[in-house]
This record gives sequence, structure tokens and C-alpha cells, in this order.
Amino acid sequence: MPDRVKVAVLISGRGSNMAALIYAAKTNDCPYEIILVASNDPQAAGLILAEAEGIATFSHPHKGLSRKEHDQIMHDAITQAGADYITLAGYMRILSDDFVSKWQDHMLNIHPSLLPKYKGLDTYQRALDASDSHAGCSVHLVTPELDDGPVLAQTKVAILPNDTAEILADRVLIAEHQLYPATLAQYVTREADPNWILDQVRIRALALEETYERPSFGTPGWRVGSEKTGKYFAYFSQRHFGEIGTSVFVKTSGLDEQGALLDADPDLYFAPKFYGKSGWIAIRLDTGRTDWDHIADSLTKSWRMVAPKRLTRIMDIADDF
Repeated sequence: MPDRVKVAVLISGRGSNMAALIYAAKTNDCPYEIILVASNDPQAAGLILAEAEGIATFSHPHKGLSRKEHDQIMHDAITQAGADYITLAGYMRILSDDFVSKWQDHMLNIHPSLLPKYKGLDTYQRALDASDSHAGCSVHLVTPELDDGPVLAQTKVAILPNDTAEILADRVLIAEHQLYPATLAQYVTREADPNWILDQVRIRALALEETYERPSFGTPGWRVGSEKTGKYFAYFSQRHFGEIGTSVFVKTSGLDEQGALLDADPDLYFAPKFYGKSGWIAIRLDTGRTDWDHIADSLTKSWRMVAPKRLTRIMDIADDF
């Protein structure tokens, strides 16, 4: 089994969702491991369980500290532990924008409502007061605005005629314990999913002016220009053309640049068999360390090489500003 992704869990209380993540991580095929449980409350009951399960713990009270100061202390502990991701499991602190930005796309939270409904507190009673047929829970990415990040997964929980907020909360908690570990496992392995990778390339390719997607030899490709005269500037490959792995093909200025890239990082680049002789380069997308800004830059550079002059002139003017 490949190395497992390292996850830190932040709690403020008993940490029942923390426990669900810990026990899910004990299965042989779980792609993540819990390497730290941290809290803003040294008396949090969840810390005792984590210690009993042999997991490192850290706590530091927030009293007397600014939000930024406390967040920095927590950030330092998390990074020193070697965490790749953070999961919030009943962490009752509003995080600073600076902390959130440091963990952008690498911090998840579980919220007891079907977002975007009922952000914040008292979610069960608000669902009852609205006569909703279902309550539920959502796992979402953490962004600066409270409970507003992209939703990764949800579970609906039926509201029964005699439910109170307390009864409903207990039933939603069961759903949370199922949803959080499964969603985390799926999210941390997304960069190995060819469909997810293709979507990332597609978003960046189609963001360029006058581009459209057209298959080529059974694989997605992207062209710029008109339907008749457009030219390809990128191809997606998942074991196409006799290659291995998943990659994107982009143009270079020629064989000299291609050779320089191959020499600079042979683990990232290779010369595609079908296009390599004309100076194209393949960039691996299945290493688990894809720099998507670099992919966007490479797509833009390749696009410039074949785009109509009127488009590149417009982009050059925009760049000057």
C-alpha cells in the first residue's frame, strides 16, 4: 500500500467525529492516518481518547491570545507533526483568514445541515422550525467565510413527526460518523483519479480565449481558433499513444526546449511517442504532487504558440497592464 496521507484533527470537546476518523483509519485500505489531535482546550475529552489510541496530541488555550496568535501556534504544531491535511471535528473556533489560506484546499469541516441551508449554530431546531422533511450533514472545504466552502458530500436524514432538536441531533451524528471518513478518503486520493485530473486540465484549458475541446485519436484535446482552422495546443493522455500513466501534452518552442525540460526533471516530463519528434512535451499528472499553477502556465504558453495573432496581441496588451 502506498504511503498514507497524514491528517491532523482539531477538536474542542469530546471529538466523536474525531473518533470516527481514528477508527476508520485503522482499516487496512484507508488512504489516510491520523497523526495528531489538537485542541484549543487542554481539558477536551477527545484528547484522552486520542492518547489512549496512541495518537500524538497538542493543546493550547486561546484565552489571552489574539485569533492570529493562537492560530499560528496551532499551525506550527500541525506542520511540525507533518500533516498534509486538517479536519475540523467540533473545533469551536472561527479561524483567521491567514490560517485558512495556509491550508487552502487541504482543510475539511463537517457541518450538521444540508448546506447552504442553516450555516452556523442551532441547525436542528432551525430545520424543525422550517418544517423541513430532512435534515442532514455536509462535508465541505474550509474557506474564510463561515460554512461557505465547496460542499464535497452530504447525507440526508429524515425528520420524524416527534423529533426534537436533541433527538434529531443524535440521528444526524450517526450520519456524520459515516460520511466524514468516507469523504476524507475520497478527497485525499482525488489526485489519483483520472476523471478528477481531466477536469482540472479541462478547466484551465477552456479558461483560455476561444478554446474548445475536440477529441483526437480517442483522447480529449483542446484547440484555439475556428472550427475549420483551429489548432491543437494540448492533449490529455491516460495511457494513450502507448504511454504509461496520466499526463498532458503541450507544445514547446522546439527540440532544444524539450531536451532542457527532460534533463531538468525526468520524473515530471517525458517525450510523448506520438508527438515527441515535433517538440511536444508530456507533463505527468499522476505523481501526487502536481503544481496546477505550472500546468496552467504551460497550457497558456502552448496556447500562445498556435493562437491567432489577434488573440495573442490582446493578451500581450493585458499583460502590460
